[in-house]
Amino acid sequence: MADNATAGTDGAETITGAQSLVRSLEQVGAETVFGIPGGAILPAYDPLFDSPNVRHILVRHEQGAGHAAEGYAMVTGKVGVCMATSGPGATNLVTPLADAHMDSVPIVAITGQVPAAAIGTDAFQEADIRGITMPITKHSYLITKAEDIAAAIAGAFHIAGTGRPGPVLVDITKDALQAKTRFEWPRQLDLPGYRPVTRPHGKQVREAAKLITASKRPVLYVGGGVVKARAWKELAELVELTGIPVVTTLMARGVFPDSHPLNMGMPGMHGTVAAVGALQRSDLLISLGARFDDRVTGKLSSFAPLARIIHADIDPAEISKNRIADVPIVGDCKDVISELIGQLKAPNQLPEITDWSRYLKDLKRRYPTGYDMPVDGELAPQYVIERIGALTGPDAYYAAGVGQHQMWAAHYLPFELPGRWLNSGGLGTMGYCVPAAMGAKVGRPDKVVWGIDGDGCFQMTNQELVTCALEGIPIKIAVINNQSLGMVRQWQTLFYNSRYSNTDLKTNRVPDFPKLAEAMGCVGLRAEQPEEVDAVIEKALSIDDVPVVVEFVVHKDAMVWPMVAAGTSNDDIKVARDMAPNWEEEVL
Repeated sequence: MADNATAGTDGAETITGAQSLVRSLEQVGAETVFGIPGGAILPAYDPLFDSPNVRHILVRHEQGAGHAAEGYAMVTGKVGVCMATSGPGATNLVTPLADAHMDSVPIVAITGQVPAAAIGTDAFQEADIRGITMPITKHSYLITKAEDIAAAIAGAFHIAGTGRPGPVLVDITKDALQAKTRFEWPRQLDLPGYRPVTRPHGKQVREAAKLITASKRPVLYVGGGVVKARAWKELAELVELTGIPVVTTLMARGVFPDSHPLNMGMPGMHGTVAAVGALQRSDLLISLGARFDDRVTGKLSSFAPLARIIHADIDPAEISKNRIADVPIVGDCKDVISELIGQLKAPNQLPEITDWSRYLKDLKRRYPTGYDMPVDGELAPQYVIERIGALTGPDAYYAAGVGQHQMWAAHYLPFELPGRWLNSGGLGTMGYCVPAAMGAKVGRPDKVVWGIDGDGCFQMTNQELVTCALEGIPIKIAVINNQSLGMVRQWQTLFYNSRYSNTDLKTNRVPDFPKLAEAMGCVGLRAEQPEEVDAVIEKALSIDDVPVVVEFVVHKDAMVWPMVAAGTSNDDIKVARDMAPNWEEEVL
């Protein structure tokens, strides 16, 4: 019998709501909780202290707890868990909840709340976190009775991990955690109206197959939904069967190997010329788990103007939201692709696209994504990231912050295996990298985990390196230090006449990143010249018992190319400053 548990007259065990919460977490298979205790959630921390199955990792900021839960979820396929107290503890989870909502990451956030009788009185550390987060969660609960806790946890984990994954909030009042209840695990879930569709409608799949058969210039536009569905084997089979070229969005990098000749790369604002050209000149887009967001489409009215659209997504709200679908398919991408393969295997069902494939492969050959080394001997950030990938290999997990380093990582890391790439795609959250890498390492302790971060992003959440050092989580962080908020600076260079308003971080060794790392219990390294790069990477890779931070001091004016300026057509892509493909010469 649990500590402080009592037996009722009928022999049933009576426990506190807090004990019910911990037992419920054990029941759903939660292994790790990232969090920070506080007054309202404190009753839950007492039985958590005794749990043999649930490890609690004490983070240094609640935002770190949320992003760590995301990282854990992304590499394990399980639901990540974070915990915070009421008021400011809960509101510090808003950013990771919004991030998980945009990128379809399954996490459950458990927050303490002031006693039920005090709700609405502006009590100490009261915040209506359910109301605050309603637009950025898949579902939310406010629990005021101890007997409702078990069902809420069961429902939260089911909702977070099924259908289109996403974040769920469970807000529990302090008196509910303290009250006595009989623990009863629900035999079945009562979730009225929640019936996610996973199997696609056969008629829609047949119509899609007809469009594919009739097409001359089809493209597989592959998004993060294929990663979430773990449908990479099915995707590879579809490509091998049909020979249709592939573009993979930022969220789908690695779901189809970059080394494959039919992979045209990443589309969009900083996509490859081949990927952008494939979308713009196609006559059929087969969108799988992608949402036609503005960073891919550019000016929507000019996006893929000649293409008909097959749009498959598990979330019906995404279909035709931005671009009207000729064939909408609601369903899990794994099932959709499998059924498409079945239809296309029939005689005379495969498209004839030899000329189209040859054209795109030639476009890819003539417009490779590349960079120049600085003439003054400074480090090129692209070179640094390329060497990290080359020396570490494709089996590692790579997390990125947001900005220029994120785009360089998306181009120059070795994307050969699925599920190895973590980044904040939809929300673009600075500060995501370090805690997400921490969560990934907890979920995959046997793998190398690199965080590719910028000096601006790193200064937002680097305190989680203390967590890593004390909890035995040996991640590796590469700080790409260009002494500025690089992506914003790039826009100021191109669109604001080089007026660098508040983007110069004026670092000059403030902070001194290796010393900062050492102060937090990590190993700190630095490279400033090309000949130093391999040595520090190899040194970092040789250390596997403590976190490592490597500062790479890079050229300040390096830019991300290719680029499509915001609000313009993808046809206006630039391969470098004032340089663009001559589409008139690109004859199909």
